[in-house]
Amino acid sequence: MEAIVMDQGMFVSGVVLVVSFILIFTETLHGYHRSKVAMAGAGCMLLVGQYYGFYDPDAAFEAVDWNVIFLLGSMMAIVSIMITTGGFERMAAQIGRFAKGRQFLLMAALGTAVTVLSLLLDNVTTVVIFGPLIVLIAQKMKVSPIPYLMAAALLSDTGGVATLVGDPPNLMIGSAVGISFMTFFKYMGGIVFVAWLGTLFALKYLCREQLAIVPQGTFDEEVPYKDKSLWNKSCLVLGLLVILFISHDAIHWQPWMVAGAGFVLICFLAKHVELDEVMKEVEMTLLIFFISLFIIVGGVEHSNFLAYLGQFIVDFVGRDLLLATIVLMWVAAVMSAAIDNIPFTAAMIPILLAIEASGVEIYSLWWALALGVGMGGNGTHIGSTANVYIVTVSERLAKKEGNPELAITPLEWAKIGLPVMLLTLIICTIIMYFFFDFYSTEFPRIK
Repeated sequence: MEAIVMDQGMFVSGVVLVVSFILIFTETLHGYHRSKVAMAGAGCMLLVGQYYGFYDPDAAFEAVDWNVIFLLGSMMAIVSIMITTGGFERMAAQIGRFAKGRQFLLMAALGTAVTVLSLLLDNVTTVVIFGPLIVLIAQKMKVSPIPYLMAAALLSDTGGVATLVGDPPNLMIGSAVGISFMTFFKYMGGIVFVAWLGTLFALKYLCREQLAIVPQGTFDEEVPYKDKSLWNKSCLVLGLLVILFISHDAIHWQPWMVAGAGFVLICFLAKHVELDEVMKEVEMTLLIFFISLFIIVGGVEHSNFLAYLGQFIVDFVGRDLLLATIVLMWVAAVMSAAIDNIPFTAAMIPILLAIEASGVEIYSLWWALALGVGMGGNGTHIGSTANVYIVTVSERLAKKEGNPELAITPLEWAKIGLPVMLLTLIICTIIMYFFFDFYSTEFPRIK
């Protein structure tokens, strides 16, 4: 592979990226919302790209992963309709009664439910469904929702790495390399399960003070449905979506098409629900943030800055594949924590394909990339789409209740998310080391 040399345009794009993310991380200090910062960063990247000739509006539009945007928007709208039925309140009461006031048991139960669903759907869709539910449970028990919201994001991020459809980067890797659902699970299921257990018990320790508080609220009384018929119909729609998400390759539907079809169907089933009221619950600020983020990272990718960084990883491959695998896992984790795992995965796939095309057997690097971007996303509040949504849920709750302490700040996320990220990476590194022969062997591919 021909060496990439740093040029001025590449350097400036990197500066825009770094400054944008520093300002995003420090939003509580300067007072500008991360969406405003991201929009400004996207605008600067477009101007810089046009000046140096590596980026233009058409390329910026193509850089946006519209699948993620429409998927997230459609699922938020579906959940908004389901909230009107009272079904989530009833489910919250059932889970609360099961936990019997024991907060860690409640966290483990919610975490398991979130993870199981994220194996079949994706972690973004999962937290969209569970976010409102968790807030209801916490309000009823009169405890802080922060440990539970973070557990939902972190456990779904971790558990979702196990399957092809559990995390958007997995789908991107599987599509590029030709990895089937069962092959992906064969290689990733065991290692992710150990990492998931580590995450759960890390949360028990890191949130011990909040979990030690005795809940003041109970779930003794029966909670009635507001619209049982619509709730049952909505659950059937969700079940249909699960089937379609799993089989979307066979029917040649993108995930956003599946979610969009589900939204249209549930709109007709809920004919008495006003669409204007539903759309008020869709977090447009969140969607704008992601669109801007994709534009920023797309510009960096087009400038070849990410490829420039990636070539330093490539140098390890020819000398020591095991070392290269572990280094890639950790670098992917750090980069994903900084710039979101979806755009970073999109940037790394062509680099690895180029190495593979040169005749080097890099089977283990694909698993390292999936593990790195999946576990690394836990490290920061913008490391994955699920994280950003959960933070947005907490911010909305804080604003509604007039209590800023209910909002998850970047620092508060780092106190929990960063140790979890490091622990899961250490676990994955140890397993990868001792079972490297397994992960470095050739796997069957879909043609």
